[in-house]
Amino acid sequence: MTLCHATRSLSSPQETADLATRIAAALRPGDCLLLEGPIGAGKTHFARQLIQSLLPIFEDVPSPTFTLVQTYDVPTGELWHADLYRLSSLDEVEELGLIEAFDTAICLIEWPDRLAELTPPHALHLRFALDIDHADTRHLTFTWSDEKWHLLLDRIAND
Repeated sequence: MTLCHATRSLSSPQETADLATRIAAALRPGDCLLLEGPIGAGKTHFARQLIQSLLPIFEDVPSPTFTLVQTYDVPTGELWHADLYRLSSLDEVEELGLIEAFDTAICLIEWPDRLAELTPPHALHLRFALDIDHADTRHLTFTWSDEKWHLLLDRIAND
């Protein structure tokens, strides 16, 4: 599989939210988004908007920093939002049930470096970077090897 990359600059929190909504519309069970970047880069903001855009009725979407995983029932099935920042071993990842969820649910994973060799090969990596000159601007790099992400990324690039 060939490793592919695309980049996009997001000039405001609203632009980040709009992108999350567009991506959400294309997600299906078995899709996994790995959200990478430093604290404050916009990972949770992106995830929260993506989840809220899929929920049939508005509900609060808390960060899973302390619960580690939050699950949601969305029209296409189950969605898992995990924050792995506090994990220290692969055993903890397995105990959460994430490995099975990668096949059956839409998964949004913050701090995916904690997955190590358990990282699903079909995942779409989204790396958020801060812009030191513009406080609200984020630079987003998409990386993938699974062909299923080409159509989504082509559509986003043409928006």
